[in-house]
Amino acid sequence: MPGFQILLTNPFLQAAIEAARAAEAVIRRHYARGVEVALKQDSSPVTIADIESERAIIDVLARAFPGHGFYGEETGRRNAQAEYVWLIDPIDGTKSFIRGTPFFSTQIALMHRGRLIAGVSNAFMFNELAYAAVGEGAWLNGASLKVSTVTALEEATLSVGNVTALAASPSWPALGDLIDSINRFRGYGDFLHYHLLAAGKLDCVIETGLSILDMAALAVIVREAGGVFTDLAGRELDINSKSVLAASTPQLHRLVLNRLKYSE
Repeated sequence: MPGFQILLTNPFLQAAIEAARAAEAVIRRHYARGVEVALKQDSSPVTIADIESERAIIDVLARAFPGHGFYGEETGRRNAQAEYVWLIDPIDGTKSFIRGTPFFSTQIALMHRGRLIAGVSNAFMFNELAYAAVGEGAWLNGASLKVSTVTALEEATLSVGNVTALAASPSWPALGDLIDSINRFRGYGDFLHYHLLAAGKLDCVIETGLSILDMAALAVIVREAGGVFTDLAGRELDINSKSVLAASTPQLHRLVLNRLKYSE
């Protein structure tokens, strides 16, 4: 991690960052020496690094907030009806982790009565720790994050990730038309295009085939940086959300939403 000092008064963010760093220590150790891979019931890969780092996160958070619930990628739900529930993806990008590419991160978010209120995204291989809490702004390595002011399609940079579900939907041709209308098209994927969006370095992200654990922390960060973050149908995120339409401005979000007319 970079040598910056984080001055925080929000106890949720303090604990989440501590938990992310505990997970980082576990993941670094396994990344250096390699891991065996198993398949879960849905055929997605899992490693001992995923499991151990999630336990490290929960240990930190449970000590700080013993009454809180948890929803983890690997360990499932525990006290999930609690007023506060932590959403945890210890290695978001396990396939990248397994292949030895750096496009993975640790995602930790806090939901209060169904509303996302805090998030941490730790992409330590990129030396990027992003974090935010509702009403307190968004930050990357201690520096404030702010989205761009782009409102027009012809000025926008769009990044698309994990488009399998979109390709199978009636909106696929509309995406092609949209790409033809924008200034620049990229496919950064995973945490990276959300960090770039929050920092004002691109303007819109479209992604499908996700779970709420993949997007919860990033939603708080993008929103607190001034952006708009919904699912692809323009709906507020909930525990069952599977897609993302995030944009720097409400005007750009509305233009993309109307062009795609996405339905699941």
